Amino acid sequence: MSPSARRRVRSVRPVLSVLPVVAVVVLLGLPVVPGSSATPADAASGLVVLWALVDTVLRARRPLTRTAAVVFGLPVVGIAVAAAGAVTASDAITGLARYLQVFVLIPVAVMLLVRDRRGARLLLWSLVGLALWQGAIGVKQYLTGTGASYQGAFIRAVGTFGPSDVMGMATVVALGAVAATGLALGAPQRRQRILATGCVLVLLVPLALSFSRGAWIATALACGAQLLMAGVRRAAKVFAAAVAASVVLVGGLGVGASALQERLTSITQVTDAPDQSVIDRYTMWAAAAGMWREHPVTGVGLKAFPAYRDGHASLALSSGSDTEGAGQAYRRQPLLSPHNMYLLLLSEQGMLGLVTVAGSWLALLVCAVRRLRRSGGLARECAVPVCGLLLWQLVNFLYSDIGGPSTVLTAVCLGMAAWWGLAHNEPSAPVTAPATESGAR
Repeated sequence: MSPSARRRVRSVRPVLSVLPVVAVVVLLGLPVVPGSSATPADAASGLVVLWALVDTVLRARRPLTRTAAVVFGLPVVGIAVAAAGAVTASDAITGLARYLQVFVLIPVAVMLLVRDRRGARLLLWSLVGLALWQGAIGVKQYLTGTGASYQGAFIRAVGTFGPSDVMGMATVVALGAVAATGLALGAPQRRQRILATGCVLVLLVPLALSFSRGAWIATALACGAQLLMAGVRRAAKVFAAAVAASVVLVGGLGVGASALQERLTSITQVTDAPDQSVIDRYTMWAAAAGMWREHPVTGVGLKAFPAYRDGHASLALSSGSDTEGAGQAYRRQPLLSPHNMYLLLLSEQGMLGLVTVAGSWLALLVCAVRRLRRSGGLARECAVPVCGLLLWQLVNFLYSDIGGPSTVLTAVCLGMAAWWGLAHNEPSAPVTAPATESGAR
């Protein structure tokens, strides 16, 4: 092989290494089979972990820095202790496997397979592409009345995830909007910035039609933080443009104006006149806090929240939520979690789990933001959206927990943040010209 051919192979190898992770994202665009416990994306994520292991052995280099080993080793301690206290052996095994998959194995695999900005950029755009696909399906569901049931009408946009996972499409679209916002702020090419900005504006429509208050709040905070990273003056301009677009969307075009207005108003009425969903959530939050008070150190055990729920919940808790539409028949879906990841950790894993698992997320955020502040120029193209995705996930955990096909995206976001903040390679360095590399540092 000639020297030029070797250089070409070396130049495309970092992009090829991230393709298995992109495949996981793409597979989330497939329809979800109702009642299935595993999806093609979950199966592909297992192959990603295996491929990362093989790739690391072939490259013959130490896979993790000391900091990365500590950050991803902490959750293993809390999860293992909580698994030992599970109600049944099957709960211990399945819970241990799921938590390690989402919070340790896949993030580490993504960190190892994303090697430079080109790979990270490809993965970010794949998130945007998936969001556009799911968002388009969601908008069609709203316009044709084939979505999930919402206040008696089949208008809730859920994409291919169905009414049993109403947060699935909201999560995908929100992450795509956050990624596109970061790309619009940091991309060096004007054409790419314009394209990313257009994607953000398009994704606002399905995000609104998801009627997910938690996703709205997390997206607003994450995008606002990214804008502040790019500069206060630019943030003010974009904020003004976003307000104008919202007025045109909701007021001028009348896209779900009454339903959206009612949903937005309910955010500030959670204590005065809450709806049943808010009552159920507050009741489960109180139940989770009660479990923690009885088992403060190690919690009640992995996947044990449903077994202890009725003993700690008040009579205000309903028996479940009604789901229907989007191609599925009516079903009463039981409430099996507090819909707050931090309270789920506190109730099932106690303070040990909260400190080790959530503490690793906080350490990851600190490392990523600290490196972002030290970086400059082209490095911000991927640094800003990666930090935004991690921040969105941590805020959204206040209103949701792991569960459903879209959970694999949580692991991908953690892995991208780990690539930026903890990896061996120099993600802040340009891919080509060594002269520019020293300047980027």
